[in-house]
Amino acid sequence: MKRPSDSLSLTQKLISFNTVNPPGQEKRCAEYLGSFLKEGGFTITFYDLDKGRSSLIARLEGSGDNAPICFTGHMDTVPLGATEWRVDPFGGDVEGDKVYGRGSSDMKAGVAAMVLASVRIGKMPKREAGLTLVITAGEETGSKGAEHLAGLDSVLGKPGAIVVGEPTANYPLVGHKGPLWLEATTTGVTAHGSMPDQGVNAIYKAARAVAKLEEYRFNTTPHPVLGSPTLNVGTISGGSNINSVPDKTVFEIDIRTIPGLAPDDFFKELESYLGEDVKLDSILALDSVATDPQNEWVQEVFDIMKPFINKRPEPRGAAYFTDASVFTPALGNPPTIILGPGEPTMAHKTDEYCYIFKIEEAIEAYFEIARRWCSPS
Repeated sequence: MKRPSDSLSLTQKLISFNTVNPPGQEKRCAEYLGSFLKEGGFTITFYDLDKGRSSLIARLEGSGDNAPICFTGHMDTVPLGATEWRVDPFGGDVEGDKVYGRGSSDMKAGVAAMVLASVRIGKMPKREAGLTLVITAGEETGSKGAEHLAGLDSVLGKPGAIVVGEPTANYPLVGHKGPLWLEATTTGVTAHGSMPDQGVNAIYKAARAVAKLEEYRFNTTPHPVLGSPTLNVGTISGGSNINSVPDKTVFEIDIRTIPGLAPDDFFKELESYLGEDVKLDSILALDSVATDPQNEWVQEVFDIMKPFINKRPEPRGAAYFTDASVFTPALGNPPTIILGPGEPTMAHKTDEYCYIFKIEEAIEAYFEIARRWCSPS
């Protein structure tokens, strides 16, 4: 089978796999990438998340004792949305210097770039350190594939550094906040709407709680790169009909944490702050990620990226979270960089696109990062 050999054709091939999550169905995409990487000399292992859903780990061994470098990305995408697309979301259409499609920026272009760069590393005759590719299913619904892999014994190894290929327009980022998503429930007693004194209104309880959350202030020092934690009430639903006192209301809270603000501890603090009228349940709790910008390897990556972005990078963090929330702490907190060719502002949008030249630049950047790690001499 003829394999795509350039950044555009491989990105288009990956876009052609419908991996909208839910349901995901990443297995065919994983098998394709596995076959591609196997031809490039990698040892391939698949890990099934669910029926039709697989993650992939590909390994290239080194000759020495140094830890490998890990590149990671995900295959699934978010749904297409309600707005009609102008282009085929799975067609990989090219217009000018852009390739279009669901997942083009988030993050099939990044996966294509790291795969092609890694195959080039595989052709190098001498490698003192190895390279591991971890390509996951289920990232878009809370890093489920990453959590599955991290929960398996000894499948991830112990890399010395991690590169996450999420969309950054090729600007290297040193971390991101952690998501803590909570479901809050208030309960009451139903009664006829004309006799509210006979019931207990759950919406009123929820309204008071939401008002308290609007006034909440974090008692924590801002992180020097990631800034302050944030809190937002994103949804609210209560009552079944206009002429009844509602006996249940549910609202959801999106908190983004920073290092030093442990999700479990903050959950307890918020539980106490809202009081006994509100029952809290955790939907998602993942760690924030922050690597010291002065880390020697991070500084080397900044050096490598200077010609690509026409200036030396300054320490920045991502607004979104990534699989690093799972992998970085699970692997002993190696230095972690988020770096990918996709446009951050195009993630999850209708008519999503990625600049083709940035995919090509990402291949060169990934290759140089991996080359210096695998063959430092």
